[in-house]
Amino acid sequence: MTTRIGKVIVDQTISADGYSAGLNQSEERPFGDDGGDGWGRGLHAWMFDAAEENQAELDQTTLASAVIMGRNMFGPVRGEWDRQWNGWWGDNPPFHKPVFVLTHHPREPQPMEGDTTFHFVTDGIESALAQARASAGGGDILIHGGATTINQYLAAGLVDELRLHIVPLTLGTGVRLFEGVPPLNLEQMTARAASTVLHVTYRVLVTPSR
Repeated sequence: MTTRIGKVIVDQTISADGYSAGLNQSEERPFGDDGGDGWGRGLHAWMFDAAEENQAELDQTTLASAVIMGRNMFGPVRGEWDRQWNGWWGDNPPFHKPVFVLTHHPREPQPMEGDTTFHFVTDGIESALAQARASAGGGDILIHGGATTINQYLAAGLVDELRLHIVPLTLGTGVRLFEGVPPLNLEQMTARAASTVLHVTYRVLVTPSR
């Protein structure tokens, strides 16, 4: 009997010019200079202001069995953990599964309400993926962001599928998807235009290390 190995899936919202956040991110402005109040309302309006129209794509984000994210996405604390920061999402984060946070600074796992536990990984992206696979039990792994973390996984040839949500605005500068990533060979699987976003899914056919 063959054990299923789940896909590694990226799910990311980007501007029409490829940015997932602006410059100058901070606790007060998590998305930096994003053309608005710094909380990503323009980029992510499709998720909140038009949720019903985009419910199928929102539902897809909940199906993975484990999540990986970078420390910058987890929160604004930099360097050593000098205060108890448990993410942007309150006491009951929306993940409801293990989340592996890439960081250079050790920290004990942080269990939260709703079956989310944040695990802090200090020995790199491949270790985080191995731990996520062990936790997922053959289920899919979601690389949840931000773009810098996604770019590392793309450059290492560790992504199977890209789900991009492209919104009709430009930022001009900031944190950009595909920055520093070698050329990729992608196969378009699906595309759907909604009123405020274009949803596109690609299969990654050839990556640098495969």
